[in-house]
Amino acid sequence: MSQELRTALSRVIDPELRRSITELGMVESAEISSGIAKIKLLLTISACPMRDKLGFDIDAASRTVAGVTDVEIEFGEMSQEQRDSVKKMIRGGREAHIPFAEPGSLTRVIGIASGKGGVGKSSLTVNLAIAAAKQGFKVGILDADVYGHSVPRLMGIVGQRPTAIDQTFIPIESYGVKVVSMEMFKPDRSDPVAFRGPLLHRVLEQLLSDAYWGDLDLLFLDLPPGTGDIAISLGQLIPSSEILVVTTPQIAAAEVAERAGRIAHQLKQNIIGVVENMSDMKCPKCGEKISLFGNGGGAESATRLSNLVGASIPLIASIPFAPELREGGDNGNPIVISDPQSEASKAINELALKLAKRSQSIVGRRLPVS
Repeated sequence: MSQELRTALSRVIDPELRRSITELGMVESAEISSGIAKIKLLLTISACPMRDKLGFDIDAASRTVAGVTDVEIEFGEMSQEQRDSVKKMIRGGREAHIPFAEPGSLTRVIGIASGKGGVGKSSLTVNLAIAAAKQGFKVGILDADVYGHSVPRLMGIVGQRPTAIDQTFIPIESYGVKVVSMEMFKPDRSDPVAFRGPLLHRVLEQLLSDAYWGDLDLLFLDLPPGTGDIAISLGQLIPSSEILVVTTPQIAAAEVAERAGRIAHQLKQNIIGVVENMSDMKCPKCGEKISLFGNGGGAESATRLSNLVGASIPLIASIPFAPELREGGDNGNPIVISDPQSEASKAINELALKLAKRSQSIVGRRLPVS
């Protein structure tokens, strides 16, 4: 194998696994003959969706080698043994496990919870994740609302399916955020999900462990509304996970929001705070504040939760009502992308920065020793 050509190919990064194609063992052969770079590339699966992208990048890299005037690429498929080697490499030599449950994990896992549906929990999850990604953080979303999954539509990836290497699959990336949803694994997206108790626990466990998430700063889980099995399973599978409670300005919503926080408290999860969604908006004509959904629900929820846990739970953010937030969700163009200067986008960006900037203490962590 030509050393110069191999060096050039080592700079080609697999767009899904985010590692060099030479490191992954994808380059079976690479030779230069009469000015032609002849390369055989082994794909993890024959129907690899990144085949064209890889071919383009390999062609460009090969032409940087002195004397190369043309490039010929032959595509093949890895053997089972080679795929096993790739899986072992990307998992750090370990079997499938939940990396975020490890004591030394630096990923902040945040469950976005609500006492009831219709408070904008999923829209907030998506916009928070994108806002954090735009600020330079590595972010993932797990659509854990198994029955009412809506994240794919909100992220503009309806109908897309992840690439799978046997039982390991690669999250789909949209707006710089890695996304996994139950919808991606159903034969038809309109098919209902009729899972119960232990099976729901296993589904969440597999979505967390079988995905190759890579290194993340933040992982948001869009939880189902209420206090069902998934909320309990999250606390069991990732004890260090935290909860952000979403409610609306209605005082009546405070009581149901408290239930979401109560289950987190029982599981000994940290409650980060309360987000009041659909808060006061400015009248587009006169500029005065309009309270479409009442006042004080967020503060009431924070007070109730503070009394529950015996510590201060802040009203961490108020997100103004914005019709564009709903419209962006319908067409897969979230408001932090479509209208970044809106009041809602500014509030979401500020909240994302608060969540992402948590200091990482080394106290109690196992440090690598060379």
